Amino acid sequence: MNIHPEAQAIHDELINIRRNLHRQPELSFKEYRTTEFIKRYLQSIEGLTVHSGKEAIGLETGVVGSISNGSGPTIAIRADIDALPILEENQHEYRSQNDGVMHACGHDAHTTIALGTAKILAQKVRKKELTGKVKFIFQPAEEDTDEKGWTGAPYLVRAGILDDADAAIALHMDPVQPAGTVTINKGYSMASVDTFRASIYGSGGHAAYPQQTSDPIRMLGSILPAIQSISGRTVSPLEHSVLSVTHIGTTPSYNVIPNEVHLQGTIRSYHPDIRKQLKAELEQTLKISQSMGGSYQLDITHGEPVLYNHPAITDWFETTVCDLFPSFTIKHEPFGMAGEDFSHIAETVPSAMLFLGAKIDDQPNRGLHMPEFDINEKALIYGVSILAETACRFLKGSYSFIQ
Repeated sequence: MNIHPEAQAIHDELINIRRNLHRQPELSFKEYRTTEFIKRYLQSIEGLTVHSGKEAIGLETGVVGSISNGSGPTIAIRADIDALPILEENQHEYRSQNDGVMHACGHDAHTTIALGTAKILAQKVRKKELTGKVKFIFQPAEEDTDEKGWTGAPYLVRAGILDDADAAIALHMDPVQPAGTVTINKGYSMASVDTFRASIYGSGGHAAYPQQTSDPIRMLGSILPAIQSISGRTVSPLEHSVLSVTHIGTTPSYNVIPNEVHLQGTIRSYHPDIRKQLKAELEQTLKISQSMGGSYQLDITHGEPVLYNHPAITDWFETTVCDLFPSFTIKHEPFGMAGEDFSHIAETVPSAMLFLGAKIDDQPNRGLHMPEFDINEKALIYGVSILAETACRFLKGSYSFIQ
């Protein structure tokens, strides 16, 4: 079975969908127009059951479509649908019409690919070529959190959307690698993402008499380099980890030593044990303040877990790519220290994500989260082909978890 010609046949439709979505980006938890667009498209596909709304999927935005034939395995295909608070600097005709909001991470392409995959797979299910179920998850709020500190994926998991799924697959645009390049990685592949806020307390006073104070800025002078040496020193440099202080603040004054200093930052790692170690080391480092006559408070917000790519599903991806596109370049390496809330899904059901090359030929850097971000739209065909073919082979029993 070769899906590629069927994806090629709808290439113009895919481009139109992607550009329509790109023109009308919406921020996390506010993807109302996007949700309606997805619903209308899925409802136009014969045989698909469509669910949306808070009672059905846990959030007001987002859509889940499904199609099935008889008893068999269930595979979920996930796409994220939200955009970023970025002012687009591109001048093409499909640039964002919502000033200050932009699809700068490729979620418009992810959504388009999942819609195209739904169109192709639904036809095969209707023809009884496949047995089992496919679920198409269009997830809101991958980029941001709400007042609970949650992104969109935990809501869908808690709503039971994945309870019947045997496997889940997804992809991500990679505007740095050329179209025709796929990056895959077994095991831990993207970082856990936690954030922290810390306060160092002393007793301030007149800047002319520092000996009469317990200066929290002096304490910070010892604490800051210790924090910056945790990753790569206290934690082995062989481990993927980052602990960065991104903001320091206090009450500004020329002649007053403050009572407290505040700092915040991010903690990222590639393994749950290292994640715990980084937090413990940060706590231990802040205790330096106690030895200098001060105190501290540390608050950590737990974000996405590490993204774990199931080894078998990663092998499915590689086999699919090699069979469909023998000339493609396959890179075997982790995806970097960014986070991806598909990791919540991967904690719930065996899952894998791949990065799909989408660099525009002979163009300057249009990387992720940049105001110049854009993609080579050939990637839309490739993405539909890879996801659809992988799902087909799983439902037909060609792919299994037996290594």
